[in-house]
Amino acid sequence: MIWNTRITQMTGVKYPLIMGAFALIGSAEFASAFSNADGLGIITAINHPKIESFQSEIENMMKLTDKPFGVNFTITPPYLLKKRRGRTEDSYYDFLNLAIDMGVKVFTTSAYQAPELGNKIKDAGCYWFHKCVTMKHAIAAQKMGADAITLVGLEGTGFKNPTQNTTLVNITMARRLLNLPIIAAGGIGDVRGFLGALAMGADAVCLGSSIIATIESPASNNWKQQILNQDVFDDKYYRKIFHLELKDSAIASMAIGHIKEILPIKVFIDNIIDESKHILKSWGFRGGTFNTL
Repeated sequence: MIWNTRITQMTGVKYPLIMGAFALIGSAEFASAFSNADGLGIITAINHPKIESFQSEIENMMKLTDKPFGVNFTITPPYLLKKRRGRTEDSYYDFLNLAIDMGVKVFTTSAYQAPELGNKIKDAGCYWFHKCVTMKHAIAAQKMGADAITLVGLEGTGFKNPTQNTTLVNITMARRLLNLPIIAAGGIGDVRGFLGALAMGADAVCLGSSIIATIESPASNNWKQQILNQDVFDDKYYRKIFHLELKDSAIASMAIGHIKEILPIKVFIDNIIDESKHILKSWGFRGGTFNTL
């Protein structure tokens, strides 16, 4: 089956699946496995304090895959820079120029607004995807010129916003209020979540927590076992996800409720795509192309 969306057209990937940006474990080995499985692998620049290390990472990525991939720039909000280490928008300019010169075409930004980076990305003829958790921020990013928006639902991991909505509300409202391609994120970890997000109006799905426990993931075995054994209906876990207790921690999102075994990334993605075909067929879909254009 051919998957034809605005995101597959932009990125050149076979499947409308994008890898989440990971601090610490967002390596070329991990991201290339995702790209080789026909999604868009993402390497994370914040993992590289020196530009030489970042260049080596891109070179390694290009050795490991000949398929499209992207680079993430995580911008630390100003109020957090006073409390901990992080990266400002302008600290990435040299990294961006290097990546563009090396042929990278897709860049994602996250955690805080990045208008100057976005402008430089677009001036170079590349694509800028910005991650948001609220509709207000998504609309602002659209006005800034982002080419696509990743919208994270409350079911996801990471910092929470008091006005953050669920993935269902985010994506259905985004389809009404935004003109840009939408990438759904937050609690998606199986085929029905994937198809459901596309039905709600997404042009692609971002996979984060659901791939931490894959074979290629550099996450520790202890972390992977925690994911496999976590009861997502446990009261303490529930409060951390939905009651704004979750800060910058390694707790995975509600998506891990679907993860029961450690698989290669390619098998994990192939299972989603193959099961999608069976479900679509059971719904009466007989076409050879799934088209959301």
